[in-house]
Amino acid sequence: MSIFLKQVEDTYELTSSGYGLLVALLILALIATCFFTGKDQKNHFSAKQLVFASMCVTLATITSMIKFFNLPMGGSVTLFSMFFITFVGYLYGVRAGLTAALAYGILQLILGPYIVSIPQLLCDYILAFGALGVSGFFNNKKHGMVLGYIAGIFGRLVFSVLSGVIFFGQYAPEGMHPFVYSLGYNGIYIGAEGIMTLVLISIPAVHKAMNMIKVMANENEVRDKLSLV
Repeated sequence: MSIFLKQVEDTYELTSSGYGLLVALLILALIATCFFTGKDQKNHFSAKQLVFASMCVTLATITSMIKFFNLPMGGSVTLFSMFFITFVGYLYGVRAGLTAALAYGILQLILGPYIVSIPQLLCDYILAFGALGVSGFFNNKKHGMVLGYIAGIFGRLVFSVLSGVIFFGQYAPEGMHPFVYSLGYNGIYIGAEGIMTLVLISIPAVHKAMNMIKVMANENEVRDKLSLV
């Protein structure tokens, strides 16, 4: 794996080949959105959906750079960046949500990697960020955006805590169990941003605006079937 990673003190950095591989994976992830599932119009991922999903990933990436605070070994409270990824799932369902979340995870790895091993890379960037896409399971449920967002950030928390226990447990203070340390560390920034976002999207005017966007973002034949409660 030295082709893709080089060791710098106690962490690793991506080589030129590593960045090239990630860019290729990102392109493949975006292409995959064009071939979601099925050949019928109901499951076809249209140009409109691709545009809206791409806009959400772009907004998530931009807002991820606006940080209220950073933690020393990765993790930060951002300007609602996780919301935009879970919003894709709310608009189009789990397949679109997972694809957008995977693309976002690869982008985060390209823009600001913190790598100690390949398994940790996969856990923190592919699985943790990818878990945000489970919001799509709730896209047609009552209060689907709130439930989807909670499910998405909980999924990210699970993988982040797992990564903390396995790969960073040695940094736990003496006498503290690595799980407690990891849960507290990751819960601080994920929980703080989660609470702020839930307050925002629970505001009636914001809730109404999200529903209007969902109608605009879908095709005519889908709109009548949407549950926007």
